Parts: sequence; C-alpha cells; structure tokens
Amino acid sequence: MAYDDGLRSFISTLERHGELARVRVPVSPELEITEITDRVSKSPPEHNKALLFEQVQGSDVPLLINMFGSKKRIELALNVDDLNDLTHKVEALLDLDMPRSLLEKARRAGQLLEVARTVAPRTVKSGPCQEVVITDYPSLDFLPILKCWPEDAGRYITLPTVITRDPQTGRRNVGMYRLQVFDERTLGVHWQRHKGGREHQRRAREMGQEKIPVAVSLGGDPAIIWSGSAPLPPDIDEFMLAGWLRGKPVELVPCKTVPLEVPADAEIVIEGWLDPSEQRLEGPFGDHTGYYSLPDYYPVMHVTCITHRRDPVYPTTIVGKPPQEDYWMGKATERLFLPLIRLFLSEVVDINMPAEGVFHNLLIVSIKKRFPGHPRKVMYGIWGLGLMMLTKTIVVVDEDVNVHDLSEVAFQVLANYDPARDVVIVEGPADDLDHASLYKNYGGKMGIDATRKTERLDPSPHQPWPKEIEMTPEIKALVDRRWKEYGISDQ
Repeated sequence: MAYDDGLRSFISTLERHGELARVRVPVSPELEITEITDRVSKSPPEHNKALLFEQVQGSDVPLLINMFGSKKRIELALNVDDLNDLTHKVEALLDLDMPRSLLEKARRAGQLLEVARTVAPRTVKSGPCQEVVITDYPSLDFLPILKCWPEDAGRYITLPTVITRDPQTGRRNVGMYRLQVFDERTLGVHWQRHKGGREHQRRAREMGQEKIPVAVSLGGDPAIIWSGSAPLPPDIDEFMLAGWLRGKPVELVPCKTVPLEVPADAEIVIEGWLDPSEQRLEGPFGDHTGYYSLPDYYPVMHVTCITHRRDPVYPTTIVGKPPQEDYWMGKATERLFLPLIRLFLSEVVDINMPAEGVFHNLLIVSIKKRFPGHPRKVMYGIWGLGLMMLTKTIVVVDEDVNVHDLSEVAFQVLANYDPARDVVIVEGPADDLDHASLYKNYGGKMGIDATRKTERLDPSPHQPWPKEIEMTPEIKALVDRRWKEYGISDQ
C-alpha cells in the first residue's frame, strides 16, 4: 500500500491504529520538544507514540516526530506486517537459487527488468509540494526547526531527504544528512566522507565546478523518507527502493531553481546550490552515540527557493542515547539487507545490530560453521561490504544461537571464547561519529569468534570441548505431564 497523499495519509493511519498523540498545548522547539520526545521514545509500548505538536512556539507549522519510533510504526511505514517480511521480500526478488540454463537466466533477467520498470520513479508536471513557491527572499524561519540538545551549535533539520547528482555520471543520490541552520538562507550539510553526497562534492571540486545543485525534501510517503537512510550502493536509486517498498513508483516534480527532481507529495522542499570548495564549521551536535559529535568543517548550502503545501507539516526526529526513533529505522535496514549479505556470505544465518551498539559499534552474526577459520573469514567478509567496513565489533556465534537474545549471546561468548585464540584485532576505516577511534575516520576493530570449538572444525584445540548440559527427552516429557497435572505455569 502506497500512502498516496504522503505524510498526511500516514498520519491518518497512525491515528487509526492508536499510534499517534496530538499535543495541543504550546511547546518550545528549543530543547522542550526533545525532552518530551526522549521520554516518550523510552516509555513502555502503550505510551510510546508518534507525536504531532500542533502549536509550536514561533511557527504556524505543526511538527511530527517519533513517527518511526516503534516496531509497529516502522512496519506501517514500510507496508509490512512484520519487519522480517522485508527479508522475505528481498529473498523472493533475488531468488538466490541461481538459474541453471540460458533460458532460465533470460527469464530471470526479464523478471528483474519488469520489477525495475514498475517501481522506477517517474516525473510529473506538478505536485502538492509546489502549491506555494517562494523565490523572492526565501526564509527558513517559518519552520519549527529544533534545537535538540543544550550544547548543540544551533537549530538542525534532522529528517531530510537530501538530493544531489553525480557531476560525472548524472546519477542521483538520496541521503539523510543533518543540516545546521546558519541563518534563514544558509545551511551546513553534514555528509560524512563515506557517503554519496560527499563523493559528489569531491568530484565536482576535481572537475572545477563552482557549484552543484542540492534539493532537500521534507515529508512525503514514509518509505521515501526512510529510503534516504538506506546504505545503498552508489548506482542504485533510493527512490527506486522506495517505489519497490510502496508497490508504486515515486512521482517526482522538477525543482523551480535547480536541475533536480523532488517527491511530488513532499510537505516542504528547500532548493539551493553548494560551492564544493566552501566549508564552514558545523557542530557540535548531540548524536545517536549518546555524545556530542565534535565540530568540523562541512559544505554550505545557499537556499534559492522554498516550496511547500498550503498547510505543511514539518517532519523531524531527534537522536541521542538509545533507544530512539533511529533504532527502528536501522532495524528495518538490518532486515532488508540481510539477504544481500547472504548473497556474498551464504553461511550467514542471521544478524543483529542491537541498540546498545548504535549501529556501527556492534554486529552479532550467526553462521553455519564448516571449516577451520570460518568465523574469521566471515568477519573479514563483512568488513569488506560497503559501509559495513565501519563496524567496530563483530561477534560470530553458531547457527543455533538466537542473535536477538542478548543474554543468550553473552552466555555463548563468555563460555566459548578464549581471548588469546578467538579475538581478532585489525585497523581500518572508522565512522565519523566514533570519538574513541585512534584518529578521525581511522581506528581499531575487533572480531570475536564465539562459536563452539571442535577437533574437526578448529585448529588443534589444546583440550577436548565439553558436552553441553541437556536433560533427556524422557524426563522433560515427565515434568511436562507433572506441570499439567498440578496446574503449574512455566511462568
């Protein structure tokens, strides 16, 4: 199901499912909304709601936050009954059983082309996002942009869809990069050096281009919003992914002042240009690591036009100590990309990137172990997959271990690993936000082989591996009968 009226259709769906709370009292965008949202996002499920602030002080525009902030809401946003359905959908698309004949290969290629054709974005002449067009002295001041945390450098747009094109190939990139408001017509664009937008900036500078076009879309179908956060390979259009998720192509309209296209059903669009050589100090900013990311120099976007619906809603988010809304956005990414990891590492059974690891600090992976050194092969393989190179810690467990049960994982690690034998320490690329790394964007990584060791699958264990404790099936059945006879609950 596509949300044909974009964000407002999604708001109606959230309200219908009891997942939305309307806040009708005046609330400040400076710190107060953050504190309210932080408390709500960490509340029990029955109190954790999306919040629609209808009276934000200093603005006539209502503000929506925490819309992805639970398992139920991210499932509604991406049109699945369960997040694991994303895994199954990708598996069905990839059809990992490779075709065996030329005829079968041709049939499979035709199917993939048909999928691409039916979900590819298409350009239309007009859309709700351009009901109001401001080209004379456009100002960001009418928007209820948050100052999230006390030591933030200023106000930040935190849930944008930032659109650029590769100056060499013309291919589009869609990313979710925070934007610091320097003034009413100037934004700091925080794209990190491993991201697609940064690569466009680098190429433009090498080609001697004085400016590159940038468009920022706010709102629209939630699948479109989320797609900007997906770590796709450079040549895959995020809007095509959004179209596939929503079962309908994303409709785009040409911008008014820059040669780019934006989602037609967006709430607000900010157009402008970026000088690839111009940098300004951006930050600090209270980030998803639970710490302030340090100030650094990033490019500057100069606003040339703002378009919006007649009665726009401003979508935003906050990040900070987990769990927050971004955890659920990342969990959807995890489920979606599991089949792609299996495409390169077929021994992988499941993965988990727990909230405590804030995405890049911890990955737990279960594997079908087949030969000596197999866990290390998987570690190096994962570090070689796109942005997985930034993973600081990889824990490998056996296929029967539930990677989502952190208590079980901790038991397996502590029972099965020997620090002298099973810990791998390497150096390599580090996330921009990893304040503990040796240098900026470069630091140490650790892999832990927490699989059970056997004489057949591991090199020369110095002692036999003991047998795990397990009760006999007969005694289990006997006690099950006793439980039922005496009405004793397992709980």
